[in-house]
Amino acid sequence: MKKLAVIAFGGNALLRSGQKGTCAEQMQNVADTCQSLLPFLKQGYNLVIGHGNGPQVGNVLIQNAAGEQEGIPAMPMDVCGAETQGLIGYMIELGLNRVLVQEKIQRNVITLVTQVVVDKDDPMFQNPTKPVGPYYTKEQADAYTAETGAVYKEDPKGRGWRKVVASPKPIGIQNVDIVKRLADEGNIIVTVGGGGIPVIEKEGIHYGVEAVIDKDLASAMTAINIKADEFYILTDVPKVYINFRKENEKALDTITVAEAKQYLAEGHFTEGSMAPKIRAAVLFVEATGREAIITEATKLGDPTCGTRIVK
Repeated sequence: MKKLAVIAFGGNALLRSGQKGTCAEQMQNVADTCQSLLPFLKQGYNLVIGHGNGPQVGNVLIQNAAGEQEGIPAMPMDVCGAETQGLIGYMIELGLNRVLVQEKIQRNVITLVTQVVVDKDDPMFQNPTKPVGPYYTKEQADAYTAETGAVYKEDPKGRGWRKVVASPKPIGIQNVDIVKRLADEGNIIVTVGGGGIPVIEKEGIHYGVEAVIDKDLASAMTAINIKADEFYILTDVPKVYINFRKENEKALDTITVAEAKQYLAEGHFTEGSMAPKIRAAVLFVEATGREAIITEATKLGDPTCGTRIVK
């Protein structure tokens, strides 16, 4: 049996610091990240890929806001998530196709626009914290709140006010059994893009909701459900660090779940950066007993790469 790996692309797989976010920039970034998967392809791994979509959804929301000034109705956030899933999946398909052709490897690459079920009673819906979309003045934010009931909070860097939405926990991945079947047949599957399109279920019917699901957590759930042998979370550093960017900074090679939880409790990992990745890795390891690896994409060919979280 071939090994099955789930690899969660980090944000820098598509858009890097200092870039404008042009199509050409993102295509090159994706191509570079796909090239780093070559060791898995040469070893015959079956692959499932997750990815972020934060900057892309943000850009679509800004485009929507600009379009409204011309009388073009804005699309709801779940629809914007679906739009960017398709966009990024297309880019990943092109990037992987280039690698496969160069290496004369015959594999299909298939993108699934994926819904992820969340609990309508998740407490995060009462405490939205995830900023999305354009910045507004205080007066504009107050007007939008009065009009729509949406919550706006001031940016800590003083750039204005932004809409905030909930970040509920995923409780179900749609079509995950099909993901496993296609992957086991040797197809490379792109799924749960941006954490998936958040939907709630009422009497068996799905309804999109305005929320953001953590992409690494959704990828971890996918890895658990499809019984993946290995789970990788790609980021912009080669290893996880404690005391990051301090004089006593220390890279971590292997840590246990208990150590990971302790470091989380001690505040070594920041929210919106490494903390969600550690939680996703812990979830996978606790559920499967297998190890999770957090590393930078270019290090994937090294068998000792990254920080390994073990049971």
